[in-house]
Amino acid sequence: MTATAAAIPEITAVSSCHPHGTVQFCQVGTTEFQVIGPTATEEFAPQYTGCHAHDAETYCFAPDGSEVQVLVDGVDENHSGDEHAHEEEETGGCHFHAGVEHCPGAETVQCLRTDREYNIPLRVGLLFVILITSAIGVFTPILATRFTRLTTRSLLFTALKQFGTGVVISTAFIHLFTHAQLLFANECLGELGYEGTTAAIFMAGLFLAFLVEYVGARFVGWRKRTRASALSTPELGEENSDGKTAAPAGEEHAVGGDGHADAQLHAATAVDEKLGVVVLEAGVIFHSLLIGLTLVVAGDSFFLTLFAVILFHQMFEGVALGTCIAALPDAVALMTKMLMAAAFALITPLGMGIGIGVLRNFNGNDRSTLVAIGTLDALSAGILAWVGLVEMLARDWMGGALAKAGVVRTAVGMVSLVAGLVLMSVLGKWA
Repeated sequence: MTATAAAIPEITAVSSCHPHGTVQFCQVGTTEFQVIGPTATEEFAPQYTGCHAHDAETYCFAPDGSEVQVLVDGVDENHSGDEHAHEEEETGGCHFHAGVEHCPGAETVQCLRTDREYNIPLRVGLLFVILITSAIGVFTPILATRFTRLTTRSLLFTALKQFGTGVVISTAFIHLFTHAQLLFANECLGELGYEGTTAAIFMAGLFLAFLVEYVGARFVGWRKRTRASALSTPELGEENSDGKTAAPAGEEHAVGGDGHADAQLHAATAVDEKLGVVVLEAGVIFHSLLIGLTLVVAGDSFFLTLFAVILFHQMFEGVALGTCIAALPDAVALMTKMLMAAAFALITPLGMGIGIGVLRNFNGNDRSTLVAIGTLDALSAGILAWVGLVEMLARDWMGGALAKAGVVRTAVGMVSLVAGLVLMSVLGKWA
């Protein structure tokens, strides 16, 4: 907060004094000024009276008769963190969304970069906490189905998978789409010529996800038909290359079974299912990279709150992705599943590392930054919306295991789905 001398009323007293850390602020009407004099070890007075000028500086008397200086030409520039905390109270709650500070009720928007004091060691240390938490969330379902009695048909796995479905859908709409809207509505970006920009990019992400899966499915189908044709047996009575007469089509498989053909079919099916999970992970990775970056650049006044929210966010998202990877057929090697999980576990810490590197130069209200992050958020929202609604929700409930499930499994799945939707949506208030 900066006030110029020309805009300051004649000061005879300051009141409504309150501390922010070790710094005290007092008000004259609705204008606030920093008071220099008392320290954190002293009791701050609620008001100072008898204000008078010494040359170009203003002083007031404390209740004990001592003098304190009132900064009428602006607050100390080093008061960035405390100033933000006070702005939260004055404007109804400033908060960070996608690395951009939003202050509802603020009369003006600061588009220039704000210098803040960042606790770098804290950010570096918590980077490893995020890494461990993400790894626990994504690896647990994979390892549990591999090395314990937990199977993809168990009730617990159903609960985890449906919880993950709710998390993915909520992430798409509550976190990503909403963030993209906030960024594209930012006054520093100016007025958009096309009001449906966010929705248009969202649809582009959704269509891109559909296109990738459609082309992939067509390719997998072509491979199945090609291999089936190559492995088909000659017609009855037709001689093979060794001069022997072939059995009727299908008889060989009926008698001894064609293990090679079955293996080829299972492999093609695995590729089809793996493609859907890869699309999901692509959307999640875009999102997680941005989460890591924007978490680090948040001001210290909000960093720990945002970190706690992101911690749960990454845990839930890890469970969602981990259950999808764990549900892949056995034809997908365990090492492949582990590498897919590792990519998710590492991406948010990578984003945090990038954020730490650009911390002194990052401006969340820069036009190019707003466009870049807003576009990636909207694209990721479209990708996750397709995967969450079509590949996960509709596939499981309309034509999958839950379409004809019993009452208990259906109830567990529905409760878990709603829990994922609600919990992730609640986290959207802070992140």
